[in-house]
Amino acid sequence: MAMKRKPYSVSLRKQNKRHNTQCNFGRIGVLMGGSSSEREISLKSGKAVYDSLKELNLDVVALDIKTEDVKENIRLIRAQKIDCAFLTLHGRFGEDGQIQEILDNLKIPYTGSGRLASRLAMDKAASRKILQVYGVPVPRYKVVDKISYNTFWKVNDGFVFPVVVKPARQGSSIGLSIVDKIEELDKAVDFAFAFDQNVLIEEYINGREVTVGILAGEALPVIEIIPKKRFFDYEAKYSQGLTDYMVPAQLDKEIAQRIRSTALSVHNLLGCFAYSRVDMILSRENIPFVLEVNTTPGFTQTSLFPKAAKVRGFDFKQLCLQLIRLAYGKA
Repeated sequence: MAMKRKPYSVSLRKQNKRHNTQCNFGRIGVLMGGSSSEREISLKSGKAVYDSLKELNLDVVALDIKTEDVKENIRLIRAQKIDCAFLTLHGRFGEDGQIQEILDNLKIPYTGSGRLASRLAMDKAASRKILQVYGVPVPRYKVVDKISYNTFWKVNDGFVFPVVVKPARQGSSIGLSIVDKIEELDKAVDFAFAFDQNVLIEEYINGREVTVGILAGEALPVIEIIPKKRFFDYEAKYSQGLTDYMVPAQLDKEIAQRIRSTALSVHNLLGCFAYSRVDMILSRENIPFVLEVNTTPGFTQTSLFPKAAKVRGFDFKQLCLQLIRLAYGKA
């Protein structure tokens, strides 16, 4: 049976007054790496967290997850005798509920969302169905699967080009393409199928890319992402100088509040816990369309979530401590 992730209602302002107080956290295991296409990014996140906790003189150990084999990971985790897991695993096995299920069964508390919310948020098609039921704006989309898709399939459901093609369960914009004409569609779909059995074909919304972190039940300041390339792809995310960030975004107060409110609603509707990051496109009509939810967002000193938390008074070390407290239910 899964461990219940307790809700909380303590405001960030109250938490901020006490986030310098350290508790006896026991041994913290920073789980990083994994075998997904986001392994290298995960290792960077994990190292940043490990180094920060080490500087705070906490009992911390780095666990490099190299396989998805359940028994082997159980042996690794048990061998290190950790009391709490700080998850910095991105992508498959880290954000899709699998590692969370292992930790639930071992009765080890961990940072972030539980297995069901993680699995749901990772699956863009499944999460969008829920968001649509509650009237949350999402781009118009169609899901195609690897078995039934063929080269004669055409966008015949009212789509106009360009369209966006991406794997249904993938992060860091891996496998994503913007397709300007139908002749290029099959190639983009095949590329996305290399990363998942299901692929989303969605309308391209011309607007401003924004993201909002959620921490302890409150929405952090909006960040605007301004890539120097056409869109915020893997290279633009992780290559220095290819993207500018406005922290906080320069937006009308009412629009910023609408974006933050949408992000918090999405976090809650999907059952996320403690923290997440919600990525959106703000259309020219100032409608925030939800693209995806990251239950384990990037966690280096320069990642987007820590940037937003810093505006609210949490430096990187304090943020790490806060997430451990939330994992233990001590916030």
